[in-house]
Amino acid sequence: MPKRSSRKKTPKDINQLAAYIVEQTTTELKEPSKEKNPHAVALGRLGGLKGGKVRAERLTPEQRKEIATKAALARWK
Repeated sequence: MPKRSSRKKTPKDINQLAAYIVEQTTTELKEPSKEKNPHAVALGRLGGLKGGKVRAERLTPEQRKEIATKAALARWK
């Protein structure tokens, strides 16, 4: 069974190889877009703003103590 590769194979013919090298060195790489969707950012910020407070309100005192103990142990380890 032949191996399949997503990589483009280099040509065997010297002229094709030269054209391939020129193409590889002269083409520009496309930068991925770093823009974020403003609607997704707003939704994430909404949940992030209330997340910690709501979680703390829902935890029992025993659960809060357990979390704090675990954090202290990790900090001072």
